[in-house]
Amino acid sequence: DRNHPSAIMWSIGNEVPDQSSPNGPVLAKRLQDIVHREDPTRPVTMGMDRYDDDFKYGIAAVLDIPGFNYKPHRYPDAISKLPQGFLLGSETASTVSSRGVYKFPAELAKDKQYSDNQSSSYDLEYCRWSQIPDIEFAAQDDLPYALGEFVWTGFDYLGEPTPYDEKWPSHSSYFGIIDLAGQPKDRYYLYRARWNPAQPTVHLLPHWTWPGREGQMTPVFCYTNGASAELFVNGKSQGRQTKAAAGATDPQTRYRLQWKDVVYQPGSIKVVAYDAQGKTIGTEEVRTAGAPHHLKLVADHAKLAADGQDLAYITARVEDAQGNLCPAATNELRFTVSGAGTFRAIGNGDAANLEAFQQPQMHTFQGQLVAIVQAGDKAGSVKVKATAAGLKDGELQLTTGK
Repeated sequence: DRNHPSAIMWSIGNEVPDQSSPNGPVLAKRLQDIVHREDPTRPVTMGMDRYDDDFKYGIAAVLDIPGFNYKPHRYPDAISKLPQGFLLGSETASTVSSRGVYKFPAELAKDKQYSDNQSSSYDLEYCRWSQIPDIEFAAQDDLPYALGEFVWTGFDYLGEPTPYDEKWPSHSSYFGIIDLAGQPKDRYYLYRARWNPAQPTVHLLPHWTWPGREGQMTPVFCYTNGASAELFVNGKSQGRQTKAAAGATDPQTRYRLQWKDVVYQPGSIKVVAYDAQGKTIGTEEVRTAGAPHHLKLVADHAKLAADGQDLAYITARVEDAQGNLCPAATNELRFTVSGAGTFRAIGNGDAANLEAFQQPQMHTFQGQLVAIVQAGDKAGSVKVKATAAGLKDGELQLTTGK
């Protein structure tokens, strides 16, 4: 839909080899002219990744909006050569993470691999060509000619399982802000805090169920659009952290609140976030989970259109008796759907999981998975039930209507 307000510019290519050809600018102008003819209201960009050649052969100067992939450190040099006077981060970050997985020590790492084919959700691991989000944030905030960024990527997708490209059974990406099953990773809240200043964001990580880590350093991060926050472990303050100002040597300190020397002990961690005036904007608490006890089903919406197409996305959680998520749970769940709807698909967000999406059973990943139910073409009720050996069943009811 070319009239949709979310379409703000058109792209004529991404990382194309023509960047390194004398004919590149000619071809780019030809394509750009076609776009202008078809839609004179929106500018044209392209994702460029061959920085030196982009200027050597001149393709960067042709575009309405020059876009650079993973080059925040070269923006100042680029702007000195560009006639347009502005630029775009056309592909940024490529930070890798697995939802709910945390690795120790929590430190910056490039192309880091682990024996379980996962990446850490401390959001400090990236690829040989990329960066963590905070570096691009700082460039966008500090350089007035930087128009914005297109993050790689919003959702995980099948293929390109970097950093496990050659390590089976990884077969989907780890780049996503949201995992393959549609579940937000921790990084989702880092971006939400930045992109949605109108709504308070207070998100705490990691989970707090670490049998065997008692007495060990277990860093705690808070992603918030507040200016500061105070952390409590079992009610005892761990101090108040405040975001650093522009120009800080470590960009992480500008966008994350970090308590790196927290000693793990079972119980709970709680954060209270404040705005610049010291007013509380929100709190979050994470508790140590006990043994898996029951399944909880949560639908994204309970009323579906009886059109044979409408879908409900149902998150299944393995919880303890008090309702805390069991983050290490890998129980196999089986679904039955009856009434005015049918089971359609299932996923758990694990990039190394080989279970079929089409079958009504799958193991949870970090205690969760998502099942999809499709409405029929007649009004009525839909009963969804999930079972797992040794756990209390999870059930919910949906309705369909014209």
